Amino acid sequence: MADRSAGDGRTAGTVTGAAAGAESTTEIGRRVLRLRTARGFTQRQLAEPAYTAAYVSTLEAGKVRPSEAALRHLADRLGISYEELTTGRSPRDATRLRAAVTDARRALATGAAEDAAELFEQVRDEAERLGFAEERGAALLGLGDCALETGDLTVARDHFEAVERLLAGEPLPRRIPAIRGRAVAHLLAGELRYSCYLLESAIDELNASGLHDPYALLLLYTAAIAPYMDMGAHARAVRAAELALALAPSVDDPGLIARMHRGVARTLIAEGRTAEADASLAKAQELYEQLRIHTDLAHCHWMRGYVHAQDGNLERAERELRTARDMLASKRAALFTVQVEVELADVLRRRGRTADAEALLLPLLARTPAEGAADAPGEPEAAADEVGLTADRGAVHAGGAHRLLGLIADERGDAEAAEEHYCAALSLLERTGAAGDLADLCRLLGDLLRREGRLEAAMDAYRTGLGHRAAPGTTTLGPAPAEPPM
Repeated sequence: MADRSAGDGRTAGTVTGAAAGAESTTEIGRRVLRLRTARGFTQRQLAEPAYTAAYVSTLEAGKVRPSEAALRHLADRLGISYEELTTGRSPRDATRLRAAVTDARRALATGAAEDAAELFEQVRDEAERLGFAEERGAALLGLGDCALETGDLTVARDHFEAVERLLAGEPLPRRIPAIRGRAVAHLLAGELRYSCYLLESAIDELNASGLHDPYALLLLYTAAIAPYMDMGAHARAVRAAELALALAPSVDDPGLIARMHRGVARTLIAEGRTAEADASLAKAQELYEQLRIHTDLAHCHWMRGYVHAQDGNLERAERELRTARDMLASKRAALFTVQVEVELADVLRRRGRTADAEALLLPLLARTPAEGAADAPGEPEAAADEVGLTADRGAVHAGGAHRLLGLIADERGDAEAAEEHYCAALSLLERTGAAGDLADLCRLLGDLLRREGRLEAAMDAYRTGLGHRAAPGTTTLGPAPAEPPM
């Protein structure tokens, strides 16, 4: 119902739009009083020519609900926007908060994630105080990315889920970066199937609703390549890479394009096209260098090290992996650092330096948040808060570390230790669904058991490996997601 204004004979209608849902009559009145006093206006000066001093007095006391026309008149007289008067949120505040998000993103790209997280927290808190949902969501997304880098996967998921709740009423493309972040957190935890489920569900929902947003789809297809590859679903990974390449010309985001090239390189490596993979990584590296995104640049060195290892150029592979490890360690990206160290240990073993490889691997499986194990000779000192690989934190690489330790033990004739490490690796990887790695481990375990004369156990291991190899990824993933119209 409309309230009758006091003193001017005009009917003040209900506040519409932002004012109706955002602020009470009392709060708006207090804001008018504060702004009028700050500008040195009398109530008459503020009211004229359309209203009376008595009307402004009653409004400031919270006894009248102002109409939209009255609020627009007062905002104009006070020299502010209608939105700022009705909500208390200044466009200048929004601009300032967005600039702060950009600064925090730059800090995350070039410095340590913990330092960037402090900046994101400041933006989040102020955006919440001022009621800016979009800027608060951007800060929460940044906090999730910081937690991914430091390996705090539960914290990362919590932040990404908070973004999804905050934007629940927004179109799906607005929520895709948070969904992608949550999928990556599950991937790093070793939950490959659920990571694929999140990404494929979002792809299907986008395509079914007709929301063929190129940026959102490119983000999802690029993110899907890694869990597909780890699960052994190579055909799906290749198709995701093809769709990503087709979408790329429609997206103006160099960082995302660089990430796409990294994903495409993984599929090329699996197909033995190492020269093309290295070229794709070179494109990504060039973009990251221009953007000064250090963590992703380190990932490029990491993958180029893997490419050179596949080609048998172990000296160059070691050099690239050490560069990646040092860059990630300098940014205190603990989880990624230890994952690179597993790859580096593999190269060291293949170069005949098994003692160095073993000394590098053992601390990765023994390290705890409270104390670190001794570092390998010639390796940088571990950070005090650095943690190792566990079943719920880097499970795929934890399995890889046990596999390498099993190979080292097997090569020196310690069958008991080798079997123990192979079984530990199998236990870790069976939870992840990493089909290709599981099949390889079953072969290694079967060979070991056969040499020990335990033929029945060896046959069981081989059969299990064949089961993983027969249809990698297809029985757990279900139908492939629908493809967007190109």
